[in-house]
Amino acid sequence: MKKGFILYCLFTFISIYSFSQTKISGKIISNENENIEGASVYLNNTTIGTITNSNGEFQLKAPKGNYTLVISFLGYKVEQIPITTSKIPISLNITLKQEDTLLNEVIVHKTKYDDEWKYNLIRFKETFLGRTSLAEQCVIQNPKTLHFEYNRKTNSLTAFAKEPLKIKHKGLGYLITYDLVHFEIKGKQLFFSGYARYENLKKSIKKKWKQNRLKAYNGSRMHFLRSLLAQNLKNEGFLINQFKRVLNPERPSEEKIKMAREFIRLHNKNINFSKRITTPKTPLDSALVTLRKSRLTKYKDYLYKRDVPYKDMIEYIENNPFLNFENYLSITYTKESEEDKYLIGMFGRRKKASGVQTSNIVLLEKKSQIENYGILLNPHSIFNEGYWAFESFANMLPLNYQPQKKQ
Repeated sequence: MKKGFILYCLFTFISIYSFSQTKISGKIISNENENIEGASVYLNNTTIGTITNSNGEFQLKAPKGNYTLVISFLGYKVEQIPITTSKIPISLNITLKQEDTLLNEVIVHKTKYDDEWKYNLIRFKETFLGRTSLAEQCVIQNPKTLHFEYNRKTNSLTAFAKEPLKIKHKGLGYLITYDLVHFEIKGKQLFFSGYARYENLKKSIKKKWKQNRLKAYNGSRMHFLRSLLAQNLKNEGFLINQFKRVLNPERPSEEKIKMAREFIRLHNKNINFSKRITTPKTPLDSALVTLRKSRLTKYKDYLYKRDVPYKDMIEYIENNPFLNFENYLSITYTKESEEDKYLIGMFGRRKKASGVQTSNIVLLEKKSQIENYGILLNPHSIFNEGYWAFESFANMLPLNYQPQKKQ
């Protein structure tokens, strides 16, 4: 049997997770009926987990709720099992299937650590870890486990990992093990998912780490969702507005822009691009005006509701909370200002400082269930813009993080 990459459960639940726990136990075997020792068994998006013993057995405890039990072992496909915990113990027998060898062969044998790979690694770090001051304090200790594929037709970059990433976060004081499941940059959009494990770098938490963790939490999506559930958004520093996004009527359609570009390409030698045109008199004038208007923003946002009431953001179905709203939400956190790197932007164009952190979110599904510790059951059900898009993985915290109450 292959030796696995052992992942340790590094935290115990505290505070709201300390009550009424359910015992979950079971046995993990391979499809050759061999006991799998060292498999990682944990509840997704929590820090509840353990590893299997020499008999392939595991045992853990979880508070009441709906979870996805994840079983991970190097060389085998990740298994995900939805479970609902209660007072009744849960016992499971799980068989892991071996991973397809084709992708592994591509990753192992085709990866060349040349200039192109180095460039893609920089792009990966800037998008996955982010560009914040905390991201600068993250070190991927095993970067050569990463393999990149670039598709010129779709302008997309995809990343794969042969083994879990080891990330030393000197800003927050964690050693993070991250199982990368999916990573893709497509145009200006980023999508990534995986499973994270957090370990304190030292037993005693430095004052600097406590301060940085609190700063990372304040204004975060986790902070917002917890405040939404507690219905204390204003006290926590959040202002919520609602807006619609529509096509800019002043900007020509994509079809007209394409036709104008083709027309100009055919007459390129005889065109005065600096010509001032008030009223187009010729087809060439019209094409130039269309091309100039193509620089306008494609969409316009129209604010139509300030201080959005809770009933327009959250819905309860069988006592389960769901994020549910129309159009877009603008979420402004008033107790911290933007970082300088956010104002500079990716292309060096400095924005005017507002003194607050503003993020936009849109639901990609009709509604999205919120877990009580401040995450969405399906993290891909919303799309972030603004400050939350700027704050990427380096600013994320383990779900059992609780800010210290002011004395």
